[in-house]
Parts: sequence; C-alpha cells; structure tokens
Amino acid sequence: MSNAILYPGTFDPPTCGHLDLIQRAGRLFDEVVVAVAENRGKRPLFTLDERVALIRQITAGIGNVRVVGFSDLLINCLQRQNTHIILRGLRAVSDFEYEFQLASMNRRLNPAVETVFLTPSERHTFLSASLVREVAALRGDVSTFVPPLVRDALAKKLP
Repeated sequence: MSNAILYPGTFDPPTCGHLDLIQRAGRLFDEVVVAVAENRGKRPLFTLDERVALIRQITAGIGNVRVVGFSDLLINCLQRQNTHIILRGLRAVSDFEYEFQLASMNRRLNPAVETVFLTPSERHTFLSASLVREVAALRGDVSTFVPPLVRDALAKKLP
C-alpha cells in the first residue's frame, strides 16, 4: 500500500473548503486521491463526469492529486486505488457522530481501513456544498465560497 489518502465525497459543487482539505492533505501524504461519488440518491446538480472534470481543473496545479469517480462501495474504491486511508472533513461537532458511524462501518467492512479527520480552515467551517447550491440557485454571490471555475459552472447550470 502506498502513502496515499482517499478523499471521498459528492463534491456537488466542489467548494473552497474541499480545496482547502485537498491542499492540506497533499502536504501530509504522498498522494491525495479525490474520489467523487456518483450518489444518485442525493440528486446532484452536476453529473459525475462534470464534478470529476471540475475537481481535476481546480486541482491541476497540485502535483500529487488524482481524481477518480466511483459508484460502488467506498471500500471497493479504496482497494482499486491501493490505499487504506480515508480523509474526512469535520466542520463542527455535529459532523462527528455521522462521520464516526461511517468510519466504524468502513473499518467493520475492512479492518485495515483507517479514517483521518481534518478540520477546515476557520474561514471555511460554515461552508457546505448544499448551502452553496442554495445561495447560487437564489442568485446570491458565491464567489468567496467556490473557485472561479466552479462559480462559472454554477451560473451556467442554474438559468
């Protein structure tokens, strides 16, 4: 296994908070694999291919980042990417219970799996993709919450 960490999520849309965690994980691990979940149950605004493309573009300047899409169990994705370490972000105490359940389930499915939690920079602690989508849908300014490329993609997606 490599010293790679896998950062799974829906990333609908990718935010500055996501990018912050990717950059910081990139300083701690040899490789960050951003694994974009199809997650049809959440009815994403962007298709899987669009989300993968957006993250590839906004992380293009970070040498040790790779982006993949997946639509099966996270455990299977970890195995395909030859790692056993999951990155999850914790914005607030309220995130912990759900993330703890996920980490426990993943470890139950594969005892070799470890989950590493990072907190976002203080300026991103309130930020979530669903809030960004809501603000953008109501024609609010999201330019401080997402990279310019994502802001433009949201403007095109939301007539």
